[in-house]
Amino acid sequence: MTDDLPPVPAPDPGPEDAAPGAQPDPGYEYGERQIEDMSEVSFRVGEGRISGYVSIFLGALSVLSVLAYRYPTYLTTAELRASYDGEQLRLFLLAGMVFAVSFGLLTFALKRCKRMGALGVLLVVLAYVLGGWNVELGEIRHTQLSLGVDWFVLDLLASTILFVFIEKVIPRYPEQAVLRPEWQLDLGYFALNHLLIAFLIVIANGFAPAAFGWAVNEGFQGWIRGLPLLGQVLILALCADFVLYWTHRAFHEFPRLWPFHAVHHSAEHMDWLAGSRTHLVQTLVDRTLVMVPLYLLGTSEQALNLYVVLAAAQAVFTHANVGIPTGPLKYVFVTPQFHHWHHSSDQPAIDTNYAVHFPLFDRLFGTYHMPDQHWPIEYGTTKRLPRTFWSQLLHPFRQQAVITAAQAEAEAQSPSQSG
Repeated sequence: MTDDLPPVPAPDPGPEDAAPGAQPDPGYEYGERQIEDMSEVSFRVGEGRISGYVSIFLGALSVLSVLAYRYPTYLTTAELRASYDGEQLRLFLLAGMVFAVSFGLLTFALKRCKRMGALGVLLVVLAYVLGGWNVELGEIRHTQLSLGVDWFVLDLLASTILFVFIEKVIPRYPEQAVLRPEWQLDLGYFALNHLLIAFLIVIANGFAPAAFGWAVNEGFQGWIRGLPLLGQVLILALCADFVLYWTHRAFHEFPRLWPFHAVHHSAEHMDWLAGSRTHLVQTLVDRTLVMVPLYLLGTSEQALNLYVVLAAAQAVFTHANVGIPTGPLKYVFVTPQFHHWHHSSDQPAIDTNYAVHFPLFDRLFGTYHMPDQHWPIEYGTTKRLPRTFWSQLLHPFRQQAVITAAQAEAEAQSPSQSG
């Protein structure tokens, strides 16, 4: 497009997932969210489904754990291996196998969901045949790229135990089942993001030094490292949040970026697993750009590790189906209520609440939306996206052709309109 042509109006991102930028309606009436009937998929004690799912869950994790021990070079992450004792984790593997068999046998005692129990037991048998808890540790060779099976197993186990418990004890929406619609899709995203962690680390860690190595100031970094640990973590969080705020906002406001981020917004039920639904392109962009301030600050390794742990926990927590009262803290930190509004398709909430750690930048830049006592009525995009993993993976690329065609049509019409 040449400078002498009139401005081309921004094209519609596409018919499926347009992200309107309408201003909040001051006359909007807030209401209560109505959850569809999930009684058929809800867990009830004595029906055998809880035992069956737990048996399959632990049996599958046991198989993956044994494989990670056998092939650590290819199935474990070097950075994570340095932070845990593989020998001590054998006790957890043994416990997981025992519990998987126990819950599997319980389905037979209850005479319900016996096929699920049998599958869980068979998975444990497979884990045992592969070496069980005494499996010999395979050779570890240095390699930058591997599948993060160890990270997937450990994080899935810990997150499931912690957040399923919290969501059942203090839920925001008690009627929402653990196995709510599309949980399998989000579990697939969870697996992908964890298995590819080594690839993402290599790309993200390589970009910052290559692009911003010239900006490193050793004197400044030394001053940062001289601050108290919590002071370093706070500075890390603020600087990372600034970058993530504008990255997040760009994904909303630029038509060619929105289709990638719309995948994340396509989740229509919020819980701890829903936050994993992120297109690979956005995951790569977010992790690469957020590494820039972390790299330039040069904090201590202890401060960086603490920030990463807290940031990961907050990311899961803010998506969770929890109704924990946060009081005045919700005006200081990003909470589930704040981030749930970001995911809402309710009119006042569209294109608001971009921050990840603190609401500060939303307040400063006019994108803050936080009704004191209200939560969203609806979640998801204003127009539904495809509902399968592969269709969502390809959807943003297909939308680029739609946007290009819209731009070409607008450019073609501009001369006649101006004349």
